[in-house]
Amino acid sequence: MSSPSQFNQALVNWNGLHGLPRFDAVADGDFAAAFESALASHEREIDAIASNKEEPSFDNTVVALEIAGDELSRVSALFWNRAGAHTNDVIQALERDISPKMSRHYSKIGMNADLFRRIDTLWEKRESLGLTLEQTRVLERHWKGFVKSGAKLPKAEQEKLATINEKLAGLSTGFGQNVLADEKSWSLILSSGDELAGIPDFLRDAMAAAARERGEGSKYAVTLSRSIIEPFLTFSERRDLREQAFKAWVARGENVGATDNRGIIRETLALRDEVAKLLGYGNFAELKLDNTMAKTPEVVNDLLRAVWARAVKRAHEEEADIAGLIATEGKNHEVMPWDWRHYAEKIRAQRFNFSEAELKPYLQLEKIIDACFDVAGRLFGIRAVEKKGIAAYHPDVRVFEIRDRDDKLVALFLGDYFARSSKRSGAWMSSFQSQHKLVLKNGHHGELPIIYNVCNFAKPAEGKPALLSLDDARTLFHEFGHALHGMLSNVTYPSVAGTGVSRDFVELPSQLYEHWLTVPAILKEYAVHFETGQPMPQALLDKVLAARTFNSGFNTVEFTSSALVDMAFHTRDKVEDPMAVQAEVLAEIGMPKSIVMRHATPHFQHIFSGGYSAGYYSYMWSEVLDADAFAAFEETGDAFNGEMARKLRDNIYSTGGSVDPEDAYKAFRGKLPSPDAMLVKKGLATFEELTGSDA
Repeated sequence: MSSPSQFNQALVNWNGLHGLPRFDAVADGDFAAAFESALASHEREIDAIASNKEEPSFDNTVVALEIAGDELSRVSALFWNRAGAHTNDVIQALERDISPKMSRHYSKIGMNADLFRRIDTLWEKRESLGLTLEQTRVLERHWKGFVKSGAKLPKAEQEKLATINEKLAGLSTGFGQNVLADEKSWSLILSSGDELAGIPDFLRDAMAAAARERGEGSKYAVTLSRSIIEPFLTFSERRDLREQAFKAWVARGENVGATDNRGIIRETLALRDEVAKLLGYGNFAELKLDNTMAKTPEVVNDLLRAVWARAVKRAHEEEADIAGLIATEGKNHEVMPWDWRHYAEKIRAQRFNFSEAELKPYLQLEKIIDACFDVAGRLFGIRAVEKKGIAAYHPDVRVFEIRDRDDKLVALFLGDYFARSSKRSGAWMSSFQSQHKLVLKNGHHGELPIIYNVCNFAKPAEGKPALLSLDDARTLFHEFGHALHGMLSNVTYPSVAGTGVSRDFVELPSQLYEHWLTVPAILKEYAVHFETGQPMPQALLDKVLAARTFNSGFNTVEFTSSALVDMAFHTRDKVEDPMAVQAEVLAEIGMPKSIVMRHATPHFQHIFSGGYSAGYYSYMWSEVLDADAFAAFEETGDAFNGEMARKLRDNIYSTGGSVDPEDAYKAFRGKLPSPDAMLVKKGLATFEELTGSDA
């Protein structure tokens, strides 16, 4: 077993700016030895807690568990950041090795009989311990975690559960690596002329940069990065090339060979079902929903199907409009998925008299980042100070201090905005370090949150600004909303800090934050033309705001179909053929032929490698909350109303998991929401329709 001197101490002793890791002092080859030492150290700490001869108390058991494993947390934070945002063969090989080891390690802790006995003793007499609300929530989290780890099972079943969880960890890693491999290996190399028909300058620049990265210096590359593939499908006039690119995009994880995920999916679903049955649940969805706001699969499916009925009706109307436009162009092909974005954009340009290409010059990445920070300042009184010259985990990553009105340091924030082949697709928030107020074994009193956002925007050519689509800009605001949830956290215990909340509540702070992007005062100040510096003309701004619900049928069908398939996978006893189940669900709900799931099963990373299994619905659940929450500001007539902002910070952004989410929401809003505001926001209903239907 490695001793402390046998691994790189920069992995655990973070002595950069305000305790930032020294990323430049860590090599890929350093992680294996560090994990070996950190796992052993954590095991010793757990054994000491479990074998403590003193009567169990909150401090000697729960608090001890909260601060144990700091070394492992630090090594893990650095490693999983690198595995997701800047990976390579060395990191991927270790990821395949360490995932099952970590599962085995935590299974052993979860099945430690002496440790559970102490937790169970505290749980049974919790009413007499004089605990605060937060302490009760922390104790409950630990107790339920042990129970779901099999602490109450007979020894043989515990061992079976541990073996299954270890297998699942390896399958999850393999799934994500296969999708990344398919994304990296495919590109469509184009020359000039007709192949680029319809492609605007900003997309040509991004495609040229992607081609250079692939050694095709004077050409243009369509890649499977969403920041390139989606605008290509939108603007390319070459239907044959759109079809070719689209089919490659939706085939990720389904290509015959080493990266085929279909076998992984089948085995994953079977093992998850075994886990649920071992723990006494009817199915895996019941297990996953046990500690959420929704609580049961029936409640989730009722919401999804109610929204589906309205969404598919709207999508059929949108498809009819597209078919009409195709006919007016003198073509007679049916509407196919590689046609939708292209013709929807033309219809939007006609109906609202503007196009995405006209809008994009006003959405500079730098300005939208500034807008994110400004909204946070107006709402919560914080500001960002960029620190130049601080080495991060990639040269593109930027480091910011987040300070309050009194210039007190609140958090560190890292922004990683550009796509690269070493980064998995999508966008996410994570942390190197979560906020808390406990005294750690190294003597530190509490910890400063160190939060990062990862996006995949197309990197511009040298000397040119990065221009975003409106969806890109929303993504930036969304992920910064998650970041604020981590940075504004104000709790005592690390397990309930920041985003340590139920899955169907965690998207509320992020989705709510998106609303402020299109507040007129923000667009007027930050949506300025990258060449002239002139603000977006009022007429264009009015059109953008009028078009907010355009294509909402398509967008909602894409999402809801994926969520319904997720629930079907995790509520059925046996799924022999996942692709057949996907087809069956889509046929049963009447999925239009012209639209595909936002995430087809073989590349559905949210549910097979991203922690959203039986939980993809949560984006819509949070949408119900966020539409109602923003309406609270609108009702005051001020999008930055100070009193509402204070309630929002005190009850949503700062409380983490220290308060039950229903109680937290009611403390902010005074009531729980209905789906009505969400349906209106999406343009799928009017308040008059909803009021009429309730009469």
